[in-house]
Amino acid sequence: QNGIMSGLMQMLLLKVSAHITEQLGMAPGGEFREAFKEASKVPFCKFHLGDRPIPVTFKRAIAALSFWQKVKLAWGLCFLSDPISKDDVEKCKQKDLLEQMMAEMIGEFPDLHRTIVSERDIYLTYMLKQAAKQIELPRASENEPRKYIPSVVVGVVGMGHVPGIEKNWNSDLKIQEIMSVPPPSASSRILKFVLKATVFGLLGYGCYRIGHRTAQFVLSMPATQSYLQRLAEVPQQ
Repeated sequence: QNGIMSGLMQMLLLKVSAHITEQLGMAPGGEFREAFKEASKVPFCKFHLGDRPIPVTFKRAIAALSFWQKVKLAWGLCFLSDPISKDDVEKCKQKDLLEQMMAEMIGEFPDLHRTIVSERDIYLTYMLKQAAKQIELPRASENEPRKYIPSVVVGVVGMGHVPGIEKNWNSDLKIQEIMSVPPPSASSRILKFVLKATVFGLLGYGCYRIGHRTAQFVLSMPATQSYLQRLAEVPQQ
């Protein structure tokens, strides 16, 4: 549904998620589940998922990478087996170490960082600002002046997004551009064609082999040979 490359990348990221869950005994994204649970305890609290849709992020990330970057990233995700401890998670909460890790990611995959982190910083900031708008109180008549009360908003985000949200908070944000999905690149179209041709070719070859063996088996049966022999004798009579 979301394209071959995006689908493959989602499968690889699910593998990473399973690896983290196995190592730590907790699934990524637990902070959002905890936020939902806490929000249910607050009267009249509305819970809103304010992150950019995953298919948009994946498609923009895939489109931003070159063919060799995609191969390099897929290779790294396929063979991810480094042990992760809870102490490692606690270390990641240190601001200096977190910034160092983000800098390493920018250096290795700058376009991936832009689409997965920087663009989502903008989207998350925009959604938080929309949620934080003042609430207009109902008026008894049209002549009554408008009255507003401030909203009370709690935003739950990953630590890596906090600096970007602080940076973008006072900016005039527009999200139309980062919500668009670019058309597939030439390499993606070629890869898609090659994969389809390979799949259909293997299916066709498999059907041919199965049909060939089935025909040989049927022809080798005594009943079939007897029937064919009778057919061959009919014109002679």
